[in-house]
Amino acid sequence: MSQDTALTPQHKIGSGFGPHSTAAEVLAGLDLNGKTALVTGGYSGLGLETVRALASAGARVMVPARRPEHAREVLARAGLDGVSVAGLDLAELAGVKDFAAGFLASDFLGERASLDILINNAAVMASPERRVGPGWESQFATNHLGHFALTNLLWPALSAGTGARVVAMSSTGHKLSPIRFDDINFEAGYDKWKAYGQAKTADALFAVHLDALGKGAGVRAFAVHPGGIMTELQRHLPREEMIASGWMDADGKLNERFKTPAQGAATSVWAATSPLLAGKGGVYCEDCDIAEPTEHGNPEARIRGVDDHAVDRADAERLWRLSAELTGINAFAG
Repeated sequence: MSQDTALTPQHKIGSGFGPHSTAAEVLAGLDLNGKTALVTGGYSGLGLETVRALASAGARVMVPARRPEHAREVLARAGLDGVSVAGLDLAELAGVKDFAAGFLASDFLGERASLDILINNAAVMASPERRVGPGWESQFATNHLGHFALTNLLWPALSAGTGARVVAMSSTGHKLSPIRFDDINFEAGYDKWKAYGQAKTADALFAVHLDALGKGAGVRAFAVHPGGIMTELQRHLPREEMIASGWMDADGKLNERFKTPAQGAATSVWAATSPLLAGKGGVYCEDCDIAEPTEHGNPEARIRGVDDHAVDRADAERLWRLSAELTGINAFAG
């Protein structure tokens, strides 16, 4: 990646952590008492481990969930009875609006009425073709547009305090597709992996422009690649496809690159809390550090680093305008 000012500066900062660090290790010694956090999809896989780590460090956590009763059961079994749960389907814009209005009007935020950490963790991956809302492709709608609307609607709480952080869950899936501005809903033919790639690029670009808009109010945003982790995210993938992709062998043994959920949650938690990121934002992170640009030609180029199209400031602004037009929501309009 060239050091063009049109791209975010992607350089490691030496966090002291790495690919095998866990969320608990990242938070060791940090006191999050008095902090409020919201984690979408915080009742399975990475989300559950993220919630566990934040709550263990003293944060007050809420989990919006498409299946709230199921979420409560899972959290209770995990010993996290104190975590609040509320209903939210990110694929339904009206439901996002209802959740945000209820959240802002609730007593959850306390006297400060501020939200300190928002982790947009929920996602779908490589799902069959489905349309939601006014015909939006479902992966783009769920992974990006739902979180775009949610974050903008929660802006009053994010900007009410000091130093709030927003974490957008991207992945190396972003390498599969830039934003298809000429056919964002795949009306010319659906490809589940390109659709996923576009959604993950959108998550990264969302962090780029939210950071540019929000830093004046002290709100910083980060995109995160958690690493390869076997969770419910793979529910749409046949076992044969995962074997063919090298994710596991015929006996079900995972590729050694895969992380545990606790390791996978570490980068999100690090981006949400690390003092090393004070004054920084809009960057793509992996393995508990800011990622380097993709080194094209390197054998690991597909699984490491960030491609230019995911940190392009002009595309980030263009996507923001399009997302605001599609949803009719923009906390920064005017």
